[in-house]
Amino acid sequence: MSGPPPVRSDAPGKLFVAGEYAVMEPGHPAILIAVDRQVSVTVSTPDGADVVIDSDLNPAETRLERRGGDLVVAGADTGQKSEGLGHVLSAIGVVGELLAERGSRMPAVHLSIRSRLHRDGTKFGLGSSGAVTVAVVTAVASYCGVELSPEQRYRLAMLATARHDAGSSGGDLAASVWGGWLAYHAPDRAVVLDMAGRRGVGEMLRSPWPGFSVRRLEPPRGLALEVGWTGQPASTFSLAQRLGSGRWRGSAAQRGFLARSDECVRAAIGALDRGDDRELLEHIRGARRVLAELDDEVRLGIFTPRLTALCDAADAVGGAAKPSGAGGGDCGIALLDATAKREISQLRKEWVAAGVLPMPIHVQPTKGSPE
Repeated sequence: MSGPPPVRSDAPGKLFVAGEYAVMEPGHPAILIAVDRQVSVTVSTPDGADVVIDSDLNPAETRLERRGGDLVVAGADTGQKSEGLGHVLSAIGVVGELLAERGSRMPAVHLSIRSRLHRDGTKFGLGSSGAVTVAVVTAVASYCGVELSPEQRYRLAMLATARHDAGSSGGDLAASVWGGWLAYHAPDRAVVLDMAGRRGVGEMLRSPWPGFSVRRLEPPRGLALEVGWTGQPASTFSLAQRLGSGRWRGSAAQRGFLARSDECVRAAIGALDRGDDRELLEHIRGARRVLAELDDEVRLGIFTPRLTALCDAADAVGGAAKPSGAGGGDCGIALLDATAKREISQLRKEWVAAGVLPMPIHVQPTKGSPE
């Protein structure tokens, strides 16, 4: 079967530097970096199905067909939906809606997904779902002849993500789209979903989004980034759900947490803007304290023994460290003097002794200033 030539898109993963958890509330700031590990999606013409997906995270190829507006497993009598591919299918769906609004129809597509954000199926906590969503939106749109600006790619990916998980901040999507160091404020996802539902995807791409902003930050001038993986995968979704349940949401305790996080993140952004590495380290330590206070108050389990050891080891050699993202496992980050080679070596040894794997990860260069 003939069709357009294959199209490939790569999207990097992310790490949070500061502001995780608070950034889930619209308009609250976070600092993120894109990492030099990515998800690659290649779109080509399939053979005998509406959608074919093969991914190195799934043991077998998935073949899907359209039934009543849904994509279901091909040949399944009960209209069985595919498990574990929600972000991918949602990303395909939003591109399909945009095409329909423009008078076109989504062609049959074969998606080949390859990720460097896991090892033997175990995720590192580098935002693989967000990277997959951005790469699928970009590759499928390009395959269908639709070229998107960076902000349009982010917006379509945010809509796809919000439909799958309305609590996700979308910070991972911004990092995957723009790269580098970013200051990010999440949009109000309820408004985004309502806008797309009532006014269409095209209008959603053009309209202002309450709470949303993103801008590029200059990286630290003389600090090295060290990343450690605990070997314990964590579910951001389940941790965030626990935080959003019960009496904490809307409470005085939540307002206090948001105020402390915002103050710390804004101060860290100011330090980056001024190129003051020493001040930045102080604010990274402050961000660790903000998370620790949240953990003590809500008992989320953000700080595992390995993440605590990761942070303590960095403190011992003059650096600053904290969990990156939801915690509960996954990765932690440390920043320390880039010229302190002996201290960096000592840090890595201490991490290994504590069961933390030093990761050869660097910042993915910026892809241009956000629009």
